[in-house]
Amino acid sequence: MPIIQTRDLRKVFRSVRRRPGALGALRTLFSRDYEERVAVDGVTMSLEAGELVGYIGPNGAGKSTTIKMLTGILVPTSGSVDVAGIVPYEHRKDNARNIGVVFGQRSQLYWDLPLVESFELLRAIYGIPQSTYKRNLAEFVSLLQMDDFLRTPVRQLSLGQRMRGDFAAALLHDPKIVYLDEPTIGLDVVAKEAIREFIARINAERGTTIILTTHDLADVERLCRRIVLIDRGTIIYDGDVERIKNEYGRFRHLVLRFEEPVERPQLPGAELEESAGVRARFRFDRNRERADLLIREASERYKLEDVTLEEPDLEAIIRRIYVEGYESRTEETVS
Repeated sequence: MPIIQTRDLRKVFRSVRRRPGALGALRTLFSRDYEERVAVDGVTMSLEAGELVGYIGPNGAGKSTTIKMLTGILVPTSGSVDVAGIVPYEHRKDNARNIGVVFGQRSQLYWDLPLVESFELLRAIYGIPQSTYKRNLAEFVSLLQMDDFLRTPVRQLSLGQRMRGDFAAALLHDPKIVYLDEPTIGLDVVAKEAIREFIARINAERGTTIILTTHDLADVERLCRRIVLIDRGTIIYDGDVERIKNEYGRFRHLVLRFEEPVERPQLPGAELEESAGVRARFRFDRNRERADLLIREASERYKLEDVTLEEPDLEAIIRRIYVEGYESRTEETVS
């Protein structure tokens, strides 16, 4: 049985429609007129234990609302949700023992306490056995390199240090599932890579199921084999990262650097996009032409100094889907 399963999950927010002016305010007071906004509309998905899935979409697509229903914070308007055999909003405490959550914009650490005392409080809240707590804390301190700031008050930590603390806090009680909402937002390159390595290791070694929501598609490309793409509250793609690249990123680029300038170089099966002196850039369809054969042909025609093969960029592919919609793809694919 899947560890997370939703069926026709729907969430509608209802608010009072307010009218302008003093008379409008009076009318609003005595005659309530409501407007509805559909945040999540018919989301059906299934996750197996141990999966690491990227749940992505533009702002306002319904990502955070979905996560809040999975954590039990919000009650669905309709549809069903099951997380590790529990209906989250009906059994919030039981569900909380199975999950860990990291929000890039919020912290579960105690602002005025040293980091290690925040961990101690969380141990008491979750009732974590001492042996489990000591083992997990020692492992996370080592993996996340937290020795130097364990006894520093949380308010004095840098963003990167605090995020490392939040990751440790979310995993101290050995949750089956972890929700990561923009976990690398605002971090520098070194801190991002450390967090990515930690996520990959926890998923691989502990079999923790992870849902990652992020606007940084480098995180998705680095960590996830599967992505679920949501737009306007509806899932428009659920599948492998490579599959979406093949469908939307059919065109690759071959960049040639010649030993001497070549005017208007030609390469059968590839389209010349730009040429300047000793450099030329060709575009070709990966479903029709083999890169190795094109490179061989180029080396036979010209004296080459360097060859570069450029793969389609996932961020450009996703951006195009946001603009055009998943079902509207045509023969002309992203360059």
